[in-house]
Amino acid sequence: MKKLISLLLVLVLCVSLFGTSAFAEGGERSADIVILFTSDVHCGVDQGFGYAGLQQVRDYLVASGNEVILVDDGDNIQGEPLGTMTKGEVSIDLMNKMGYSVAIPGNHEFDYGMEQFLALAERADFDYISCNFNKSGELVFQPYVIRELDGLKVAFVGVTTPETLTSSTPRYFQDENGEFVYGFFQDESGEGVYSAVQSAVDDARAEGADYVVVMGHLGNEEACRPWTYDDVISNTNGIDVFLDGHSHDTDQVVMKNKDGEDVLRSACGTKLACIGWCRIDTEGKISTGLYTWNNSDPVPALLGIQNEMSEAVAASTDTLKEKLGEVVASSQVDLTISDPVEVDANGRPIRMVRRAETNLGDLCADAYLNQSGADIAFVNGGGIRTNIAAGDITLNDILKVHPFGNAMCVIEVTGQQILDALEWGARAIPSENGGFLQVAGLSYEIHSYIESSCVADENNMFTGVEGEYRVKNVMVGGEPLDMDKIYTLASHNYMLLEHGDGYTMFDGARILQNSVKLDNQVLIDYITESLGGVIGPEYEEPTGQGRIVIVEEAP
Repeated sequence: MKKLISLLLVLVLCVSLFGTSAFAEGGERSADIVILFTSDVHCGVDQGFGYAGLQQVRDYLVASGNEVILVDDGDNIQGEPLGTMTKGEVSIDLMNKMGYSVAIPGNHEFDYGMEQFLALAERADFDYISCNFNKSGELVFQPYVIRELDGLKVAFVGVTTPETLTSSTPRYFQDENGEFVYGFFQDESGEGVYSAVQSAVDDARAEGADYVVVMGHLGNEEACRPWTYDDVISNTNGIDVFLDGHSHDTDQVVMKNKDGEDVLRSACGTKLACIGWCRIDTEGKISTGLYTWNNSDPVPALLGIQNEMSEAVAASTDTLKEKLGEVVASSQVDLTISDPVEVDANGRPIRMVRRAETNLGDLCADAYLNQSGADIAFVNGGGIRTNIAAGDITLNDILKVHPFGNAMCVIEVTGQQILDALEWGARAIPSENGGFLQVAGLSYEIHSYIESSCVADENNMFTGVEGEYRVKNVMVGGEPLDMDKIYTLASHNYMLLEHGDGYTMFDGARILQNSVKLDNQVLIDYITESLGGVIGPEYEEPTGQGRIVIVEEAP
C-alpha cells in the first residue's frame, strides 16, 4: 500500500524541468543524485505536500535507486501558531525528524530574536550555512559545506538577503547602544554580497567540489535589488545551480553568469505547495524542476498517508495545544472590545472596537508602536476579535485576539496620508466599520455631525476626500499633525501594503520594515517583554485613554 501511495503521488505531480550539462571528473557513477529542496515553509508542515508527503516523495526516489539529500532555503520556522507559540523549537524538531542535511537562514528565522535563533541553530541536527551573515565582519556560520554523494563532492553555499535587516526586527541585529553589529555584507552596489558568494564558491572549488549549488534566500522582487538571484548570478561564476527562496515564486530560469555560462535557477514557492528538485544524472547532466500539488486538500489528508512524519506532525499539534494552554501573562483589568455596560435587545454585549476607542484597542496599538519603534501605530478594529479577561492569560487567549496572521510593517508617510487614513477609518461613525482605527502615538477627534465626504471607487477603495474632514485636532506626540512632515507608521501588511479595508492612500510609501512578525507575536512580545507579563491599571478604563474623542454636536 505504501508503495502504491508513493507511485500515485508521483503520477499526480505536475513536473517542470530545465537542464544543462556539466561533467565531473572521476570514476563510474552508479546513481542519480537528487537534491530535494524546500523554501518558505512558514510552518506549513501539514499544508500542500506536508512533511508526510515530502517523506513519501523522498522514500520513493530512494527506493527507485537515487541518492537523495534534503535541504531548506529559509523561512521555515515562522508563519503559523506552531512557530509563534514555540519560538521555532517544534519547527526545528520536525526538520530534524525529516532528515534535513543543510539549511540557510531566511529573513524570518530571526523573528524570535537573535539569541533564540542561534539557540535554534544549536538545536538543529543539520548545518546552517551562510556566506554573508556576519557579526562585526566575522561569519556566524560556515559559508559552505561539502557533501559526498555517489562519489562526487557537492558543495552547498548559503546566502541570505540583506533585506533581512528591515524585513525582520532591526533591533535584533543591534547592540545595546542601537548600533548594527550583525549584517549581511550589504552595500548599495551589491558588491559585498557578490564578493562573499564568489569567495565561498572559489574556496569550495579549491577544496575539490565537483559541483557547486548555491542555496539562496534572495528572490526576484525589485525591492530586493541589488541582491536578487539574477544580480548574484550575473556578477559571479562557478555556480552550477541556484536554489532560491524569499519571493515565494516558482520560476524556473536559465540565465548567464558573468562569463556567459548557463546557470539554472529554481524556486519552489511557499507552504509546501511545491517540492523543488535538482537532479545530477550519471552522465553529469543537471536538471531542476518542481513536484507541484494544486489541490486545496493537503496531500497527507487526501491520500491518507501514514508514516513517521505524519505521526510527528500530529504529535506537534498536541504540543501546540499544550503550549496554547500555558499561562504566559496576567492582567489586572478586563480588556474589552465591547461597551462595558450596555447590551443589545438580545442581552448581548455591544461591540465598540469598530467605532470607538477601547482599552484593548489601546493595548494592541501600543504593542505595534512599542515593537516597531515607529512614531504612530494603527490597528484596524476588525482585526481585534475578542476580549481578554482579568486574571491569567494563556497563549491561546492572545491568539484569539489576533487570529489572522497579519504581519507588522513600518512605512514612511506624510501627515496628509495620516489624516486621510483617519478620515477613511472614521467615515461610518456612529455605525461600525472594520477599518476603524485604534491608534497609538497620536490622538484625534471625530466630529460626527459632519457628513463623511470620503470618496470610494466601485471596489470600495479610498480615492479621496471631497469635502470637509470630520477628523480634526490630530496630535502626534503632543504636537499638531504636520501635513508635510514625514512620519513613520506601524501597522500590518493587510492595511499598509495590500489595501485591506480599502486603505489605498499608502500606495508608493517607502517601506522600512516589511512583514516583520505576526500580529499575535507583536502582542505577545509587548505583554511578556515590555510590560513584564502584567497588564496594569494604565489600561483599566474600558473606553481607553482618551486618544479618540467623538464630538457629536457642532461647537
